[in-house]
Parts: sequence; structure tokens; C-alpha cells
Amino acid sequence: MLHELRVENLLLMERAELRLAPGLNVLTGETGAGKTLLAHALDLLLGGRARSAAVREGAAEAYVEGVFSLPVPLQAADRERIPEGAEEVVLARRVWPDGRTRAYVCGRSATLADLRELGSRLLAFYGQHEHRKLMLATAQLDVLDAHCGEGQSALRARLGEAYQRVRGLEQRAAQLRELAGARERELDLVAFELREIEALAPTEEEEQALGIERDRLRNLEALRAAAAAGVEAISPDGGAGVAELLAGATQRMEAAAAMDPELAALSERLLALRYEAEDLGGELLRYLLSVEGASTGLAERGAPGRLEEVEERLAQLARLQRKHGGPIAEVLRHAERCRARQDELEHADEALAAAADELAQARSELDQLAAELGAARRAAAPGLAAAVRRRLAELAMPDARFEVQVRPRSDGCGPRGADAVELLIAPNPGLPAGPLREIASGGELSRVMLALLSVAHGGPAASESAPEDGQPPAQDDVSWPEADEKRSRPEADEERPLLVFDEVDAGIGGHTARAVGEHLRGLARRRQILCITHLPQVAACAARHFTIVKDVRAVPARTTVTALDGDGVVGELVRMLGAGEGDRAASQHARALLRAA
Repeated sequence: MLHELRVENLLLMERAELRLAPGLNVLTGETGAGKTLLAHALDLLLGGRARSAAVREGAAEAYVEGVFSLPVPLQAADRERIPEGAEEVVLARRVWPDGRTRAYVCGRSATLADLRELGSRLLAFYGQHEHRKLMLATAQLDVLDAHCGEGQSALRARLGEAYQRVRGLEQRAAQLRELAGARERELDLVAFELREIEALAPTEEEEQALGIERDRLRNLEALRAAAAAGVEAISPDGGAGVAELLAGATQRMEAAAAMDPELAALSERLLALRYEAEDLGGELLRYLLSVEGASTGLAERGAPGRLEEVEERLAQLARLQRKHGGPIAEVLRHAERCRARQDELEHADEALAAAADELAQARSELDQLAAELGAARRAAAPGLAAAVRRRLAELAMPDARFEVQVRPRSDGCGPRGADAVELLIAPNPGLPAGPLREIASGGELSRVMLALLSVAHGGPAASESAPEDGQPPAQDDVSWPEADEKRSRPEADEERPLLVFDEVDAGIGGHTARAVGEHLRGLARRRQILCITHLPQVAACAARHFTIVKDVRAVPARTTVTALDGDGVVGELVRMLGAGEGDRAASQHARALLRAA
């Protein structure tokens, strides 16, 4: 139940606060006064997109807030969004002039997905053109499936999964058939690439080592000269080098160290330096000999043969990398893919046979689920039709024929089953029933939708016994397709007690309008309803009446919402009847409407 709705600076609405009553609440006003602003405000609480220029001119932001009863039962996700001990749920949305928005649940920052999921279980919204959706074949199928009960939803979900599995297996089988057709050519290509890689047997370690060796072979003379300079400095063939000088200094330091402890410490460091110099000289000499040996070996062969070998090997590895688009690691991964593909190609016939068997089993399961789904639909169709006929009789269509036709789909089984559902109606006696989309007028479509909602939500005839054809009573929900598919509509009625109707009574009037009002009031016995209407017959049935007025004298124009009672309700009904404020006959008519309600 929605207790309060607050709106600030949304389009023309500077500030509005509605305290809704249980049962039927109506909102009325002149055409263009801004009745749909409140519908847009509720849509924002459902996570809908903010309109362009949604913020009132001159305001810093727009704000919408709804205070709801706690949903029953609480789901696990609700406990994460709603603080422990909370007695109500507060959904809110801020909108800034640049189009940015922010959502809140119980004062905490939330995502639009949080609003959509939680808000859709607190209210269900039916817009001005919602009845037009009944013309969609998918919507008519959804209506019948919802009437079949909760088990139908689970069965449909299983069928959807089976359908996707069949589609996946069909694609897999097609790929395998294509693979078998071009197998020999691809096998040759894969085998060639694999042989090429295996013949070279590249490794990352070898490539790194070869690169180092190439640089060394290319610069042998420079390396030899550098090493020789180091050896000459430390241990020259003639004269005193660093090692010899350090040895002499160490001997003198050791002799003097006994006379001064501070000099003893320095003597130890000098000794360590001498040993390091001697060790470094030996290492440099060994390196020099290795470089001279390599240089001598190349000279003896008459050409730099090893360098050519290294260069050629590195060139082979580079060609392999260019061919397969990456470093050696990628070449090795390509080789693994080639082996896997080779195995797949060699066993394509066996894989195709296995896929065909699996596909046959999946199709059999799909056919079985489609048959179960279709049987449930055919069994429920007469009961739904009978229940809707009773409601249509209450909505001033006593002679209307209404049928629910279930027939096989012309294109076979789809993700919703193998059935096509068509709602048929004959508004007048003596005429055959025809498709709803071809026969019904706008007003008749509105009444059909209200009849279906009454069947779904337990309307005026909910207490009646089972239909005369022996079908079970109507179930508690009808699924309606959303313009915004991201908005989910959970099936449990207990979780969405507020129904919002935005002028779904368009196209009707007179006695029919009176019947619609009574029907909405009957529907409101179990549900809180907010109805935006232009019909005085509907407004007279309300438990609480709000009116919206636009003041064009303000700059910018401003709309205000006021709760009416007593003479205020009578005056608004007089306006809706098209009479002037002092029209006594219209006033009497308005009071008569209220007494009859």
C-alpha cells in the first residue's frame, strides 16, 4: 500500500503531497492540467527514465518520494536494501537539470535496478494505452499462461531452457556438418602448420639465449678490449697493477694496526678490497680467454660461421612469430590449438553422430514440455473465457461473447511453446467472434482489460463459484508485457497491492462508465487503487478524491494537487459533468452519483 507520495519541482508541479487511502483513490483535473505528471512521478519510483527538462524551471533539482507498506513476504534481497526494524519502505529519486538522477531506498543510496525490483513488487502501473497491448499475440499468450497458475510459469521457464538447448545443439550440429565437408583441406593445413612448428621446436629460453649470443659474437673485439683493459689495470704483465699495490699497502697497514685500534678496522677493509681485486682480476682474465678463444675459433674456420648459424636460427623463429602473430609463447599456444583442432577434425564423424543423438533427445524433451504447456493452456482457456464473460456483463456488455482460442503455431515450437493464443470477441449478439485486435473498439478494449484484471486480482465476481463449464476459478495474476523490459513484474499479488490506472477508462461513458467505476471499486476491495480518470461516474466511486489544477497566471505555470471532501467533491463532479459552478441540476446529478456509489 502507498501511504504518501511527495513530488517537488517536477515539470509544472512545484510541490504536491498525496496521502492515499485504502481502496479506490482517484485523481481528476482539466485536460492539460498535468494529471500524467503524477503517473510520471510513480514511473520514476519504478526506475523509469526521467523526461527531458523534467526539473521545474528555476529549481535546482526535482524530487519524488513514495512511502509504502513493507512488502510481504520479505525476500532475501529486501533484507539487504531495507534496514532491520523498518516499518515502511521509502523509495525516492532525485533528478538534476543535466539529466543525472540518484535513487534511494529507505534513505540509502541505491541503484535503478534496486528501484525496479523493489518498486515493481509494491505497485503495478497500467498506462493510458495499456489496453492496446492486448492486441499483441505475446500478451494474449501471457494472459492465458498467468491464468493457468504458478506451475505454468515454472513449466514455461523449463521449456525456454529446453528451446535454447535445442537451438544451441542445432548450431553445433550445423557446424560439425560444415566441418566434415571441409575436413580434408583443413586437416592438411593444420598438419602443415603443426609440422612447421614442431620441426623448429622453439622455446622462449632458446630465443633469449640466442639473442645474447648474437650480441656477443657481433661485438667480440670490443668485448675483448674491455676485458683486457680490466686485466691490465688489476694485474698487468709488466709494472705494478691495482692488485700488487693493494697487497703492499695491506702489509704496511697490518704492521701498523697493532698500534691503533681504529687503523685495525681500516686494515680489515683494505684486506677485503685486495681479495676482491684479485678475484675480479681472475674473473676478467677467464672472460678474456673465453672471448679470445671464440675469436680464434671463428678465425680458424675462415668465416664467422657461428654468428651466421645464430642469425639464421633467430630469423627462423622471427618468421614463425610473424606468421602466427605473437611471441614464442603464442606460437606454442597455436600449436596446442592445432593439435586440438586436428583431433576434432579426425573425430568429426563421431562428434556429429553424438550431437545428432543429443539433439534428438533435446527435441523430444522440448516436444514433451510443449505438449504439457499446450494441454494446460487448452484446459484453462474455457475457464478464463467464462470468467471474462461474467465480468464483461458487469461492464455493460451482457451479450458479448468472449473466447480464448488455442491453436498450433504455424512455424513450430518457439521459446514460449508450440501454441498461438488468440483472444476473440463478439461485442454484439448474432455476430461471430473475431480477433480482439480487429473487432473491439477502444472503449471495448478498455473493458476487456479491466475484466481480465478483475479475473487476475479478484474483482467483483471473485467470490463466485467455479464457472459453469467446470473449469477451476481464476488464478491471481495476469502478466502484462512491459514497454521497458528491464522492469520485472513478480507474480505474487501479495507483493504488489497498489494498482495504478492512467486513464484506462478512455473511450467509454454513460452507463458503461458507471459500471467501470463499480468494477474498479470492487477491485479495490482487495487492492489499493489509484486511478487517473476523466469520468465523473468513476470518480464518484472513490474512497478519496484528489484534483489537480494548473495556474497559468504563475510564471512559470504551476500545478497544485488538492485532496477533496464534501462539497469539494461535488464541485469537481459538476465540473467533470461540463456544467458551471452554480448549475443546480448538475449539482443534484453529482450528489446522485455519490449517493448511488
